[in-house]
Amino acid sequence: MVATRYAIIPDGTRGRRGVPVHLIDRLVGNADEWARDFTAGELAVQPSLRLAVVACQDSRLDPQGLLGLGPGEAHYMRNAGGTVTDDMLRSLVISQRFLGTREIVLIHHTDCGMLRFTDDQLLDDLHAETGMRPTWAVETFDDLDADLRQSMRRITTSPFIPHTDRVRGFVYEVETGRLREVTATGRNAHPGAGG
Repeated sequence: MVATRYAIIPDGTRGRRGVPVHLIDRLVGNADEWARDFTAGELAVQPSLRLAVVACQDSRLDPQGLLGLGPGEAHYMRNAGGTVTDDMLRSLVISQRFLGTREIVLIHHTDCGMLRFTDDQLLDDLHAETGMRPTWAVETFDDLDADLRQSMRRITTSPFIPHTDRVRGFVYEVETGRLREVTATGRNAHPGAGG
């Protein structure tokens, strides 16, 4: 269990004046406490390590803690599955071209929610509920390594991303907390990789 910096109050608890305290209210209170101790106002907009991290949005994955990174050291880009979509490419292009990043780390993880359903299941459900299908791709997958390799290829073959020589992909094992490197070619991992 990861400890949080702030006290956890059950949602709906009565606060001052008997008004229920809801999650977002508690988070805003946390932000006020954060601001009282804030000392990072002088950090540059460009990440100091020139690193972009692309990861799944899963709540069990803490890329900053996992990689030992501090504030101002990297960009973090997250979505369902950590898949490199058009929008993720857009963010990486801006990160490299205007904010100086040069290396990219991709992190997928075991027990991912994107392994639990198919594109068609979600699209059919949405169509049944709304009468419409979204214009965006769902991009579920059934093979973590294959999807990670596809994401790395999308970066390295993009004509819009200028620095593609240092792109590496990893699977975070939620059961053990370890990283396992997945190479673009499927050969042995880079020397010094975790696992």
